Amino acid sequence: MLLTCADLEILLCDYVDGTLRGEQLSAVEAHLAQCAGCAQFARDCGAAVNLVAKAEEVRPPQEMLNRIVFEAHTIREKEYKKGAVRHWLSRWIEPVFQPRFAMGMAMTVLSFAMMGRFAGIEVRQLKPSDLNPVAVYASVEDKVARGWSRAVKYYESLKFVYEIQNRLEEWKQQAAEEEKRQQSLKKDNSAEGSKK
Repeated sequence: MLLTCADLEILLCDYVDGTLRGEQLSAVEAHLAQCAGCAQFARDCGAAVNLVAKAEEVRPPQEMLNRIVFEAHTIREKEYKKGAVRHWLSRWIEPVFQPRFAMGMAMTVLSFAMMGRFAGIEVRQLKPSDLNPVAVYASVEDKVARGWSRAVKYYESLKFVYEIQNRLEEWKQQAAEEEKRQQSLKKDNSAEGSKK
């Protein structure tokens, strides 16, 4: 079973967790032995999982939990008084402030950082000049213009290739017709020669 890099990405979580068995495990290990990029990506994923596993479970003090419950109750009472719209909005925004969401966001940022490193994207600090609207607009406009010109060149090249293929097909048909005509002339000549 041969794996592509995309297939490996699908199986990588199970490989890092140690749940792969049999043919899939041997195929993943064979691919990692051959592909240095995927091997580095797998090591980075394993290191991230080990880092998260080493983190201690944080238990908040009971006083803090009591205060949170009290504050939440107070906030809910105030929201109820403010109106149904704000209450409805707060129900949608409230989960964003949960620790699970924060951890999920941290893992997402870590995943993007690892994928960027795997893809060779260099990460650097933003500078005030990077946020200049004129520079951002010029950069976007330049990228759009380059993309458009590449698409036009591709389309024109595609038309050229298609035209060449049509011409070659026409020449093949003409050559086949010419060959058929030559064969029929030979048959006619041999038939006339045998009659004499």
